[in-house]
Amino acid sequence: MDAVRSALQPITHNLPAPIRDLGVSIIGDKCYKALLLDIDVENTECLKYAISKGLGIGIVGASSIVKVPQIVKLLKSKSASGVSFLAYLLETSSYLISLAYNVRNGFPFSTYGETAMVLAQNVVITVLVLHYSGKASMAALFVAALAASAVTLFSEQTLGMKELGWLQVGAGGLGVASKIPQIAAIWSQGGTGQLSAYTVFNYLLGSLTRIFTTLQEVDDKVILYGFVAGFALNLVLALQMVYYWNAPSAKVTGKRKEALPANSPLTPSYAEVAASSTARPRSKGPTTRRRG
Repeated sequence: MDAVRSALQPITHNLPAPIRDLGVSIIGDKCYKALLLDIDVENTECLKYAISKGLGIGIVGASSIVKVPQIVKLLKSKSASGVSFLAYLLETSSYLISLAYNVRNGFPFSTYGETAMVLAQNVVITVLVLHYSGKASMAALFVAALAASAVTLFSEQTLGMKELGWLQVGAGGLGVASKIPQIAAIWSQGGTGQLSAYTVFNYLLGSLTRIFTTLQEVDDKVILYGFVAGFALNLVLALQMVYYWNAPSAKVTGKRKEALPANSPLTPSYAEVAASSTARPRSKGPTTRRRG
């Protein structure tokens, strides 16, 4: 280890000022000195903190595109099949409350930054789901209600921290509850429809990572329990995605049955119907002929 340290220290001690300042701003003076200047990998406290920061920044970066595949699928198919409006409504409400709670508490951006990214994408998806469901007027109402809620949640004069704290408890419940309509929709339709696998599996990994970063950087059990419960339901969604990977939805199957051509081998021909009817024995009915 000493050989590695002596080889790396000339580099880490002479890093350009912008890189050095960025490193200090991310992990702090103490951990920057321990990990980069002293190359002390046995400092587990700083090592875990640096890993947490790296994972947090990675999640924020990935979250900027996590819902883009879902948006693309909706735009291409022009259908909201398999995507639950109620699930997105609940999740968007939960994310808006959580974003206000984290911002007003002054928590590190790396621990909640993806909330803002995903929130914006959720608004787009919800509007598209309503539009393709023939409810464009409801989409406008949804955006207006969301804007009014944001003004209320971020205003200290309108909503105190105590009340916001209670809302955050409810937001954790909303976030968990938002997965249930989606799970139920997949179950009832027998397929995942236009739901994006990329989004589902990224949510699963993101929620697992957030459990670790919250334990390291945020001493808030309300947020932690929300991530744990979210991970459990994201796991159910991911398992459904695997199970129904190649299965068409019930609606698609129904359309295929309706569109079955008349000359299909599965459709009985006129000759077959006639043969089956003549082959059926006729019952002997009573005769009116007089015997004489």
